[in-house]
Amino acid sequence: MVYIFKKIKSLLYKLYVFVYIKVNNLKVINYLHIGKTGGTAIREAFGDKSWSGFFVKRHKHSVILRDIKDGEKIIFAVRDPVSRFVSAFNSRLREGLPKYFNPWTEDEKKVFSLFKTPQELAISISSDNDDIRNKAIMAMKSCSLVKTFYWDWFENEEYLNSRKDDILFVFRQEKLSEDFDFFVRKFLPGSKVGLPEDDVLRHKTPDGYNTSLSEEAVNNLKKWYKRDYEFLEFIQKLGLLKND
Repeated sequence: MVYIFKKIKSLLYKLYVFVYIKVNNLKVINYLHIGKTGGTAIREAFGDKSWSGFFVKRHKHSVILRDIKDGEKIIFAVRDPVSRFVSAFNSRLREGLPKYFNPWTEDEKKVFSLFKTPQELAISISSDNDDIRNKAIMAMKSCSLVKTFYWDWFENEEYLNSRKDDILFVFRQEKLSEDFDFFVRKFLPGSKVGLPEDDVLRHKTPDGYNTSLSEEAVNNLKKWYKRDYEFLEFIQKLGLLKND
């Protein structure tokens, strides 16, 4: 019953967006939401309004680049993969609270019964103990958000390169306020739109959660997310990241 209600709600929202865009003759910008890159703040900022003749479609995590029609403009945000891991781990640890509430999956119940902090999981990837190492690898592959990679949204270099002209802007989570202001000035001139200041609306990790990592843990994560770092290098070469 809950699933049916959510499905109906989603369909009604899509219908509303379609009609709103058509009636107001708006151009569309698609926001691809890569988890733990500042996306909630960006989604909250744009809302369901038009800005300087544009409407920003705020897609769910499940929507990937191939789901967007060729020729439609796209924006998304990125973040250092190690920092993204820490944020993702702590977000799932608290089940998305206080902004959301997404209960643990059965796999995640196992993950958080074994690993209480990002450090505990990251350091265990290289454990000499086979059982601990295997459980850590299982956790990395089964914990939502943690298990995702940038290429999950963009497939591969060849396909991303074929769509590079559709990518309007890439935000950097580390400089989100600066990049957001730049984006609005350049593409939505005159629009009075800004990022939310409230920590809950921004889905910021509350105080009290462990975010520290040892050097070995960082190295483990850099190896694990090697392809993510290659992704960042690739979009840099394509000229999609803003240079300071």
